[in-house]
Amino acid sequence: MRRRPRTGIAPTGPSRSRSNKSVLAAAVIAFRFLQYSGAMILLGSSLFFVYGLPADGPCAALSHRWPRQLLIGGAALLFAAALGGLIAQTGLLAGALSEGFKPDNLVAVMTQMNFGASAVARATIAAMLLVSLIALGPSRGLWLGTAIGGAIVCASLAWMGHGAATEGVAGWIHLAGDIGHALAAAVWIGALVAFVLVVSPEPGDAGRDGVLHQSLKRFSGVGSIAVAMIVLTGLVNSWFLVGPDRWIDFWATLYGQVLLAKLLAFAIMLGFAASNRYRLTPALGNTLDTGAPRNGPLLALRRSLVTETLVAFSVLGLVAWLGTLPPPTAG
Repeated sequence: MRRRPRTGIAPTGPSRSRSNKSVLAAAVIAFRFLQYSGAMILLGSSLFFVYGLPADGPCAALSHRWPRQLLIGGAALLFAAALGGLIAQTGLLAGALSEGFKPDNLVAVMTQMNFGASAVARATIAAMLLVSLIALGPSRGLWLGTAIGGAIVCASLAWMGHGAATEGVAGWIHLAGDIGHALAAAVWIGALVAFVLVVSPEPGDAGRDGVLHQSLKRFSGVGSIAVAMIVLTGLVNSWFLVGPDRWIDFWATLYGQVLLAKLLAFAIMLGFAASNRYRLTPALGNTLDTGAPRNGPLLALRRSLVTETLVAFSVLGLVAWLGTLPPPTAG
């Protein structure tokens, strides 16, 4: 049984304005988005430093300061957002932000509700990763450790949404689908963030650009697996949240409209990913083989990756919103 139990938190009453609750609801969505963003970076970016870049040399992640700084930023963002989201959600349940700071209310949420316990877990792991990333020197072992911590964080996101509310054997299937969805998304989106920082619009020496080309080819294979997993787990989640008998009219609900917007943004991401793999990456390879100027292909790649990354974070924003809305099967 994973249904959320009732807590001892009592709403503050009708004296609280609707606008106050609307602000708190918006804050909850914002903190969810920030937690998703931090989790994507911790798993996807750190993992990309291991499989996407060489182990040593001028193009290795160990040869630059920004990979470590990126992961430190992701851990700090996750830590702050997990605590902020816990307070905002507690305040929303009680009807006022001030109630979200009261120890009794926070303890009730952390011990009796799925999202509360998972928020504490995320904040704890983020703090541990933050200390490790600051105290330890950069190494592939540190990247792998960060990826493992990021994977645990991504898995915990399922307890922040609808995946942990389904009961019985079906509930375990739904939960597994939610976890797989988050892990696959992190592998893709986190790598995109790293790529945006790696790709320069100006050509470097042929060796550096050759490494970039090989990284793009390696990510194409990993990204294809991630996309397949996202589609498969997305279908599983939709079965539970929309239901096979509601596909005709689910778009009439707010949940359905936000879901359609998410699917549209995902389709746009796929379009950019396909362009990168089948058009822009081969174009860069051709310039390396022929010695032609690389300015055009590199600039086009950077523009495409930046745009794809921005669309990816818009998807995360829509997912954060979806998690606060009742799905059609709840009606």
